[in-house]
Amino acid sequence: MEVIFVTSNEGKYREARAIGEKYGIEVGWIQLEYLEPQGSDLEEIARKSAEMLSKEMSSQFFIEDSGLFIEALKGFPGPYSSYVFKTIGNEGIIKLMDGVEDRGAYFMAVIAYWDGKEVKTFTGRVDGKISEEIRGEHGFGYDPIFEFEGKTFAEMGEEKNEYSHRRRALEKFFEWLSGVCNK
Repeated sequence: MEVIFVTSNEGKYREARAIGEKYGIEVGWIQLEYLEPQGSDLEEIARKSAEMLSKEMSSQFFIEDSGLFIEALKGFPGPYSSYVFKTIGNEGIIKLMDGVEDRGAYFMAVIAYWDGKEVKTFTGRVDGKISEEIRGEHGFGYDPIFEFEGKTFAEMGEEKNEYSHRRRALEKFFEWLSGVCNK
């Protein structure tokens, strides 16, 4: 079975393709940026994005939206993670967290799948904390400041994919899709 992943991020695509292979699912790629509505709920944003995109697509597809939620900042940047990263980056987050004791944070990913009629969503979450400094050479986005079990995601390299929020959401999705296709 093949399913199309609509994303402009090649790193996300490669991760999805590798996970899909373990389920016997071939992940195709349409490299496309699409309009994302604003809101405070990541799942609702992903759902609405997929619904809007369905008007342009002729086949079934999935998208992924994710965010970094910092507990001491009441969930900020959350659904605004992409914009915040583009404007203040990891340096800005480290500055915001200067002197903050509670460094708890989590990454959340939502897969929104358009089956031709409706959108189904699948979520994944990984808990960690914001590091005191930028560390690591690998990864993208907030990976150099998100610490999980003593290492930042950027220090883990490919090992990150074993624990990531995206992996957890993709596994739920591919497991479900495998079950639907094998009925």
